[in-house]
Amino acid sequence: MKVVLNLATNPLQTHRKFLAASGVLGALAAIVFLALVWRVYTVRQSQAAIRSRTDQIEQEMSALMRQRSELQGFFAQEQNAKLYERSVFLNSLIDEQSLNWTQMIMDLEKILPTGVRLVSIQPKSEKGKVQVRLHIGAINDDAKLKFLRALESSPAFREVAVISDVENEPQQGSLASDRHHVELIAVYTRS
Repeated sequence: MKVVLNLATNPLQTHRKFLAASGVLGALAAIVFLALVWRVYTVRQSQAAIRSRTDQIEQEMSALMRQRSELQGFFAQEQNAKLYERSVFLNSLIDEQSLNWTQMIMDLEKILPTGVRLVSIQPKSEKGKVQVRLHIGAINDDAKLKFLRALESSPAFREVAVISDVENEPQQGSLASDRHHVELIAVYTRS
């Protein structure tokens, strides 16, 4: 038979559970610490890349601003300002001359119903669009409505807006038998 004698004043205690738990917690803390260090490193690297790109963009912007101020100074000179005004005037003349009148009249012919006549056409070029002011005469309401519907459904005209619609009494013995006079604006798309 064996007898266990403990001659110590305090009984023997094992701290194995505490040491194992603290070792596991220490390892987990080390892993979390390394993950945080890696995250900080990657964030700083990406911020450094963003900072360098921002600095590059700011340098490009300052160079472009200097170039813009130089060009404004160049165009502000009297002789260049006159040349610019002249080129704007000539470009507006070219735009007005580039309207294909034949094509526009053919497009209007296709949609013009019986009983409607074209009194006047006034094209106006504005910001790359050709705005056409039309004045028509119609013998009755039906013919006027047919023309407006045909104009709105035409692929050559869009943004149709009626400016005025005047109804007249037909005059006896006159050739002009227009009962309605309509002024409208439309954007001509085939220029």
